[in-house]
Amino acid sequence: MSDDLNKTQPAQPETAATEDMPKQAPGETQAEQPGSEQEMSLAPVVIRDDYRGSGKLEGKVALITGGDSGIGRAVAVHFAREGADVAIVYLDEHEDAQATQQMVQAEGQKAVLIPGDIGDPTFCQRAVQQTVDELGQLDILVNNAAEQHPQDQITDITPEQLEKTFRTNIFSMFYLTQAAMPHLRRGASIINTTSITAYKGSPQLLDYSSTKGAIVSFTRSLSQNLAEQGIRVNAVAPGPIWTPLIPATFDAERVAEHGQKAPLGRPGQPAEVAPSFVFLASDDSSYISGQVLHPNGGDVVNG
Repeated sequence: MSDDLNKTQPAQPETAATEDMPKQAPGETQAEQPGSEQEMSLAPVVIRDDYRGSGKLEGKVALITGGDSGIGRAVAVHFAREGADVAIVYLDEHEDAQATQQMVQAEGQKAVLIPGDIGDPTFCQRAVQQTVDELGQLDILVNNAAEQHPQDQITDITPEQLEKTFRTNIFSMFYLTQAAMPHLRRGASIINTTSITAYKGSPQLLDYSSTKGAIVSFTRSLSQNLAEQGIRVNAVAPGPIWTPLIPATFDAERVAEHGQKAPLGRPGQPAEVAPSFVFLASDDSSYISGQVLHPNGGDVVNG
């Protein structure tokens, strides 16, 4: 680990009560994806200050892609509070990843950092193997990382963008699941992050929305494929959530409007999404597979 990374100060999870969740996102932007949580002027809420763990995931090991920030960070911290050790897979946001690692360790659990590109099947194999080597097993796979690049017209989407978006958002789920299968046992859980855009569409996110629709079909099909092995597969379809990907994707005006059209009238926070992952990872959902949960601020999508 470099000296620069060692200089990162110990991080504490951002917390808030439900009634104190921020009502509006600040109109700010970042230069590139996937975005940095360290650079956000309004830190996303990682965990509610009244969230109490009860050992739902005690003794489990989870691999979470995009676990350095946003929803992935919140899932890592919630899993740790429920007793799981965590492997955090991320691209290259080292400061964010180390802050998340410290949050997990503050909950008394182990956290392994694994940087790399999940669009590369060889890296996915290495990430799973490192998880098992360092944490001893693999019980929960969370396919969460994604990228999005808005374009006004379908003709503006280049072949390079199309392939990169699909490679990161859906190909990686095949790669990681294939790599994980030799290590997953009966009772294991796979959770995929899809999106409200899979159900409602998005005029500027054609390729992104298409990958999210593919994730829904992947989840339903894989759940049937693995049912006899006792491995459950489900998904979570967040609505407008305040994460680094938002200011790293849109202009300041669009960012300031993020979540305002949701029925609840505000953007959601990662802390309001992560409990869905806890539920799907734990035995509380032991009779649920092939399903999608919708923490989306009140939109009814019939999915």
